[in-house]
Amino acid sequence: MDGIGQSAKGGRVAISEFPEDTDVSRLVDRRMALTREWDTLVEQVRALPGFEDFLRPPPLEKLLPASANGPVAVINVSQWRCDALLVVDGAVRTCPLPDLTAADVEQKTLAYLAALELTGQRRAAWRQAGEQDDETKAAFTEAEEHAEAMLRAILRWLWRTVTEPVLTALGFVSTPSGPPVPRNGGKSAWPRLWWCPTGLLTLLPLHAAGDHLADGPDRPTVLDRVVSSYTPTLRALIQAREQLPDAPPSRLLVVTVPEADGEEPLPGVEQEREMLIRRFDGRCTPLHGSDATKEQVIAQLPQHRWVHFSCHGYQLLNDPSRGGVRLADETLTIAELSAREQQGEFAFLSACKTATGGTDLADEAITLAAALHYTGYRHVIGTLWTVFTDSATEVAAAVYAQPFDPAAAVYRLHEVLSTMREREPLTVWTPFSHLGP
Repeated sequence: MDGIGQSAKGGRVAISEFPEDTDVSRLVDRRMALTREWDTLVEQVRALPGFEDFLRPPPLEKLLPASANGPVAVINVSQWRCDALLVVDGAVRTCPLPDLTAADVEQKTLAYLAALELTGQRRAAWRQAGEQDDETKAAFTEAEEHAEAMLRAILRWLWRTVTEPVLTALGFVSTPSGPPVPRNGGKSAWPRLWWCPTGLLTLLPLHAAGDHLADGPDRPTVLDRVVSSYTPTLRALIQAREQLPDAPPSRLLVVTVPEADGEEPLPGVEQEREMLIRRFDGRCTPLHGSDATKEQVIAQLPQHRWVHFSCHGYQLLNDPSRGGVRLADETLTIAELSAREQQGEFAFLSACKTATGGTDLADEAITLAAALHYTGYRHVIGTLWTVFTDSATEVAAAVYAQPFDPAAAVYRLHEVLSTMREREPLTVWTPFSHLGP
């Protein structure tokens, strides 16, 4: 006989599994009553202003304004087929991606995360053995070169299967003239494009796709065609453009924790701290080292419109709410940040660590930067993986150019990454990305 429910282990429950004295009809009546109660509560919520679409897919007309400042490319990855849904000029167009498959996305993402993990392990072993230890240094160098070669291949694959078809469909086929950063309050000559990837594709740098070794004009890279941003959803992008209702003062909270138990020291943290204090003289609150406790950070966040984290972070891909930033005493989790809905305008995550939990990843992955964006920060600059060089300091110095304007941060990020790629390995500059309007 078919069951009527689910067991604690997720299997079907047959009526014969209930104790003999169980009144099955009462259980069915109770379930039906709970269903009616649920339906009533949902209808009550939908009767409230602003909650008309509660637990419903949002109507298309409410999502189309997401393309007000530039097109949005929603990359749909499915086992059946893959497409880019292009939200542009108040309409939606489909761009088929026949060369992209869900199996390839999974294989390449897992392989690259494994390469990054191996690089991190061998780097830690080299540092522990001493930088003069030739054997561990050689092992680290080998892993680093393997990760670099794999990333170069992945970026070319992303260009061929995802980004080139999207850019061609949108008419972005050449390098714009003029600098990307707007001058004197004007408008940038470069077009904006928002990427909205799905599934494990969220863990790969679409903004850096292409062949960066190619010569000549109009290089086949995203970086040479558009200024890229990311958004977790169309609705999130629309909400990020809304006026901050109770914006805190225009001050920067600087949280710097260069060393934490069990973690490799982060380079450049002290330089970042000094640079930010100097540029935001009188408009920043530094919390450094042992002063950067969870209690202090939680107390200071509502008093600042902008926050800069220069510390280790954790991305638990199959449980994003448990990820967070590592402070002097413990980790400030995304769940804890979300419980105190933020009204921030800008957040910079200067370093983060991707924790994959093995090879069993969820179908949907949320990065630490995206999770922080969800908590209420309009603009977020973060990294897809840990950066163990001074590159974070260079990026921060460019982004925080005075007078600081969060809306211009994405253009400054694009400019500094374009400069860095001419002299730095791909693993150094490609992790940096921007989320927000």
